[in-house]
Amino acid sequence: MDTHIASQINSLLAALILLTAFGLVVQRRMNALLHLFAWQGFLLAVSTAIVGYVGGAHDLYISSILTLSMKVVLLPYILHKLIVKLKIHKEVETVVNIPTTMLMGIILVIFSYHLTAPIRELSTLVTRSTLAVALATVMLGFLMMITRKHAVTQIIGFLAMENGLLFAATSATYGMPLVVELGVALDLLIAAFIFGMFFFHISTTFDSLDVDQMARLKEED
Repeated sequence: MDTHIASQINSLLAALILLTAFGLVVQRRMNALLHLFAWQGFLLAVSTAIVGYVGGAHDLYISSILTLSMKVVLLPYILHKLIVKLKIHKEVETVVNIPTTMLMGIILVIFSYHLTAPIRELSTLVTRSTLAVALATVMLGFLMMITRKHAVTQIIGFLAMENGLLFAATSATYGMPLVVELGVALDLLIAAFIFGMFFFHISTTFDSLDVDQMARLKEED
C-alpha cells in the first residue's frame, strides 16, 4: 500500500472515529451508545492494522485483533447484558443540554488541534495528522463522563477515553509495547466484570443508577 494512500485512509478513519466520539457525547439512548462504542472500536482496530502495515510494526496486528475482540465484541456484549439485567430502557439524562454539550465538544476539538500543531509540524510519521483527533477523542470521552448522570454511560465514556489513548499512542509512536497493551486489555476486562457486579448491587439496593439520586440519598443520611 502506498504511504500517501495509507495516510489518506487513516485520516478518513480518524474523522469517523471523531464522529463516533461526538455521537457518544450527544446520544441519549443506551443501546445506541453501545453501537457507537462498538463502531469506534472497529474503526480503531482497522486504523491500527493499517498503521502496523505501513510502519512495519507487526505487533500492531495483534493490537488490532485485541482491540477488535475487546472493544467490538466482548465489552459491548458485557455492557449489553448489564443493561438488560438492570432493565435500563429509558433515555439517559444529561447534566447540561445537548446543544451546550456539542458546543463544548467543538471547543475541545479546536483546542486539541491547536495543542498538537507543533507536534504535527515536526513529526514525519504517517499518523501525524491524526494526533489531534486522538487527543480530541480522549477529551470528548472525559466530557461524556462529566455530563452524564447515569453510571453506566460514565463507564462508556471512560472506555471511549481509553480508545482515544490507544489511538494517540498509535498516532504518536506507532503504538505502545505489546506487553503494556495486553496488560491494559486484561485490566479493562476485569474492570468490566467488577463494574457489572457493582452496578447490579447498587441497582438492587437503591433501584437507580442515577448518580444525582445516589448523592441525594447520601445527603439525607
